[in-house]
Amino acid sequence: MGFTGWPERAFTFYEGLEADNSKAYWSAHRAVYDADVVAPMEALLSELADEFGDGKLFRPYRDIRFSADKSPYKTAMGATLSRGGYIHLSADGLGVAVGYHMMAPDQLARYRQAVAEDVTGEELRRIIAEVEARGIDVVGEDPLKTAPRGYSKDHPRADLLRNKGLITWQEWPVEPWMHTAKAKARIAKHFHDSQPLQAWLDDRVGHSERG
Repeated sequence: MGFTGWPERAFTFYEGLEADNSKAYWSAHRAVYDADVVAPMEALLSELADEFGDGKLFRPYRDIRFSADKSPYKTAMGATLSRGGYIHLSADGLGVAVGYHMMAPDQLARYRQAVAEDVTGEELRRIIAEVEARGIDVVGEDPLKTAPRGYSKDHPRADLLRNKGLITWQEWPVEPWMHTAKAKARIAKHFHDSQPLQAWLDDRVGHSERG
């Protein structure tokens, strides 16, 4: 069965889970989760795989071992694609992203070196402006308060050097098109429009060599 969007029940499922994050609620609504949240996401990932790589669904269970919040279930569905791309579904709607989320130390070192170098650093600056001109946010994750050690606080790209991750982000509230196959086109467009940033990161940073 092909991707036909997420029915309204997918979003009301998460509304209910936000209100009652309990095993009793989960067990009573597990069939809705499987049919209306997971099945459409799996169908979507399958259709996107040829262009964007294999998909992976995040587990619905929270890691509560070191958290004061003992709520057992995540109130959103997350999925990734191996060639770049993240999809986020919750009661609030749909979000999509591309980029490098919270880089490993070796990635961060390569990222900072590329940002600090004038040619590659200004190339990144131009790419960010190009992507943002398409209505997409570019977000620096967990930024330091100042430039990292070894770099001048007055560096012309100190704002980019401070980032520990760099992603695109676009989100929409629940809208009728999400209940149809048109959602796939919206998601794919974001991935296409964000490709210049993904390509820069792949070329200049790459995967972590530390496993």
